[in-house]
Amino acid sequence: MSFAQKRQPASNSQLQHAPLPGLLDGGLLNQEALDFLISLHLGFEQDRQALLQERNVCKGRIPHFIEDTASIRASAWKAAPIPEILQDRRVEITGPVDAKTVINALNSDATVFMADFEDSTSPTWANVLAGQDVLRAAVRGDLSFSPDSTGTSPAYSLKPERHTLLMVRPRGLHLNEKNVQVDGQQMSGLLFDLGLFAFHNAKALAALQRGPFFYIPKLQSYAEAQWVNGVLDSIEKTLGLPEGQIKVTVLIETLPAAFQMDEIIHALKSRIAGLNCGRWDYIFSAIKTLHKQPGFMLPERAQIAMGKHFLNSYAQLLIQTCHKRGILAMGGMAAQIPNKRDAEANAAAFEKVRSDKQREADLGHDGTWVAHPGLIPVAREIFDKAMPGPNQTAKQIDATFGADDLLKPCHGSITAQGFNNTVEVCVRYLAAWLSGVGCVAIHGLMEDAATAEICRSQLWLWLHKKDLHLSDGTLLCWALFDAALLALPNKLKQEAIVGHEKIDQAIALLETLVRSPELADFLTLPAYEQL
Repeated sequence: MSFAQKRQPASNSQLQHAPLPGLLDGGLLNQEALDFLISLHLGFEQDRQALLQERNVCKGRIPHFIEDTASIRASAWKAAPIPEILQDRRVEITGPVDAKTVINALNSDATVFMADFEDSTSPTWANVLAGQDVLRAAVRGDLSFSPDSTGTSPAYSLKPERHTLLMVRPRGLHLNEKNVQVDGQQMSGLLFDLGLFAFHNAKALAALQRGPFFYIPKLQSYAEAQWVNGVLDSIEKTLGLPEGQIKVTVLIETLPAAFQMDEIIHALKSRIAGLNCGRWDYIFSAIKTLHKQPGFMLPERAQIAMGKHFLNSYAQLLIQTCHKRGILAMGGMAAQIPNKRDAEANAAAFEKVRSDKQREADLGHDGTWVAHPGLIPVAREIFDKAMPGPNQTAKQIDATFGADDLLKPCHGSITAQGFNNTVEVCVRYLAAWLSGVGCVAIHGLMEDAATAEICRSQLWLWLHKKDLHLSDGTLLCWALFDAALLALPNKLKQEAIVGHEKIDQAIALLETLVRSPELADFLTLPAYEQL
């Protein structure tokens, strides 16, 4: 499949967008920016739809290493050299694109901040545009934020001297931006997020040799990587950037992509800087891909640790592949958050983070992710000891990983508490998301769309299996699900939760998703229609 841009003059088409939220200036979606977005849509939307159709064709198939691309896997080639500024990425922090989060992240001691339009942002029109406005100000260096107009709360502003690099994660290939239409067709969320950021910021970042840098989420195949590369080639040419100026890191967070890592790197070899173990979405993808296979089951989320064979094999294969091709292998997210009010819980959270990051460093990862600034020192300490140089790309893993290693079942149990907690996390996250908040602390963990997808798909899997029992012998049945849902409104009224006004709507949406005879591809697709 070829993804060369088939551009048409922008004047032949019309872009329509929803009204701008009140605080935004008109410069964000000026006519030149609109023409740029139109050209991206005309050039790449048709092929995007073809790729999404191919996903539907392949749905439910057991992934495998592709025979037709065996020569790519076997050949001794390297990706383009990584720019010096991207060679050390030992601690990366991620979060949504609101002003406070962006300022705190860029002022932190992390090496990279990934500004996330995807899993940690609820894509309301206001959030998406405000996020673009915030990042534009951050690139200029004049971003500030005041929580209120009384002057009683501290104001936030960027430090004059800061080293943290900015990377941006657009939405995935499957998501639309319903508030923007070209000739009556909704625009791709990925093209909108990536294109608008690049239009306003790419030249400034290139002049500083600080980007633009992107994280690309939820790819399922090297054909999708080729499409992304075509989009980025087009952006560079249109904006007058040097070829290969835009660098990307690809999240390997779908099971099919784990079988095509060499091919994905090859498709992006002039601009790829690394792969990332997007482990939460990867677990969700395993459920989505394998749920119809006889005997497939996963236990409650707390028991699905990276030490399990299928996850450990995935991580090692990613490191092996990256280092073989001369790029970075980034570790996954530590979802724990500090708890200053409970010393025992805080100590337990830090110990879990420490153990996880030590495992990643020992395995050979070149850096890792955290969700909270308070975890940066822990992660940095561990990687500083393990990695005196900028990375560990010289470290090679001498092992062979076959399909069985990536597909091996993960055994464990489902406790009554684990089941009820899974229901609660789904409802609380959906309520927050529907109210415009894309990441929220629940029971000591920073939950985002990826972790919510694990919980949602687990509920579907457990409740659609026959003769499944909890660890105490109780039959896992719809009555348990109903009882858990009925108990939640009264329970959650006692807590000051995010999105409390959306609890009933969240329960109804979760019921629809879980009771459906087919496992929905993404919870964010039907949820987005309710924003």
